[in-house]
Amino acid sequence: MSDAPAPVAGVDVAGLLRAELGDRVDTGVAGLEEARADQSGHSAPGVPLAVVHAQSVADVQATMRIATATRTPVVVRGAGTGLAGGANTGAGEIALDLRRMDRILEIRPDDLLAVVEPGIINATLNAALGGHGLWWAPDPASRAISTVGGNIATGAGGLLCAKYGVVRDAVLGLDVVLADGRLLHLGHRSVKGVTGLDLTALFIGSEGTLGVVVGATLRLRRLVAGEVCTITATFPGVRAAAEASAAVTASGVQPAIMELMDPASLAAVHALLGMEPPAPRTAQLTVQTDGPGAGVDAEQIIALLEDGGGTVSVARDRVEGERLLTVRRSVHPALDRLGTTLIEDVAVPRSALAAMFDEVARVEREHGVFIPTVAHAGDGNLHPTFVFEGEEVPQRIWDAADDLFRSALRLGGTLTGEHGIGVLKRRWLVDEIGEDQWRLQREIARVFDPLGILNPGKVFTP
Repeated sequence: MSDAPAPVAGVDVAGLLRAELGDRVDTGVAGLEEARADQSGHSAPGVPLAVVHAQSVADVQATMRIATATRTPVVVRGAGTGLAGGANTGAGEIALDLRRMDRILEIRPDDLLAVVEPGIINATLNAALGGHGLWWAPDPASRAISTVGGNIATGAGGLLCAKYGVVRDAVLGLDVVLADGRLLHLGHRSVKGVTGLDLTALFIGSEGTLGVVVGATLRLRRLVAGEVCTITATFPGVRAAAEASAAVTASGVQPAIMELMDPASLAAVHALLGMEPPAPRTAQLTVQTDGPGAGVDAEQIIALLEDGGGTVSVARDRVEGERLLTVRRSVHPALDRLGTTLIEDVAVPRSALAAMFDEVARVEREHGVFIPTVAHAGDGNLHPTFVFEGEEVPQRIWDAADDLFRSALRLGGTLTGEHGIGVLKRRWLVDEIGEDQWRLQREIARVFDPLGILNPGKVFTP
């Protein structure tokens, strides 16, 4: 089975799109170049046929009908903040950009739900919800620029996952346009709903291979009352920090945030922000508690971190807490200053976090590579970042990544906790899920997209 259909010969696809959608179709050099890449550093080969800046569901339906009639592949894009190459658009493909579909259609405080278009930015949504005493919990590091539609496409996570869950836990329903232009309304507005198969869950994390999400009914939370306590603890080595985070998890105390920075990433951020350099080999845990019991939880956590060898400080002010979290949120720009980066994303059981950091150190040593690593320690999700020189990923980096991915699988983990498979990890997908499940998932995708025009070459590859 090929990745993409054979196009209909002699058809001016861009012309057909322009006749239907007018100036919402962009064939300029700058727009086409932007659509080729995301923040992974990977670019698709070749240049797209056109970028469609959809402004409505009707625009998306028209695009998909033309794509189906002409057998033209379509890649759906949001803000382009992905880290797996999943939205990169190449030769012979249409980039379907949804950023202009950014309206909040409905906010229902009584039902704790909102209905939004996919192009709404995370931070913009929560700013609007805050006036109603509400918030949407998914909190990716790119929240100031990432879209809700992109979060849904990749199954995004973030700093608050350990306590408040990931995107899958915060979506009640989806409006989806299929490859042939049909519109489906999936899910429900009620908290409970088990009618038929759960197609809403199937679409979350499907990376644009099943259909185009054009609307989402989101499960909201009330703003958390009470104080916020933010704890920073430094340790003489990353293993000690990882063991301390595992002790917090095992204790039953539930922090809202628990983030771990290894010595290399911590030093890079201190340099970026003009802070005094940390002592050599220093790793840092940043833990935040919230709600009515924040103070009591913080005291328990402080005791556990000190027992684990940590030097602890605590802030009990929300503003100061956000300032401390800025250190963690600044990791990616800090590492970008060190060279070209390949930002990876594996997850392991939380009890195996220290063992996974041992594997990172082993891979660095045996392959002669540099891998600064941070982790959402509260849920066992690590982001090893391979730093190298040059624009193309050298084979030695891929060899090291292969070793690291297989280590995560051996520890009972997964290839990706929140970034998705995209282009960069598709070669390892069968290693995790097995040949039979790989074929079954591919067959399911073909039920929704029988021509194979949605994001071909991503996630599944022959």
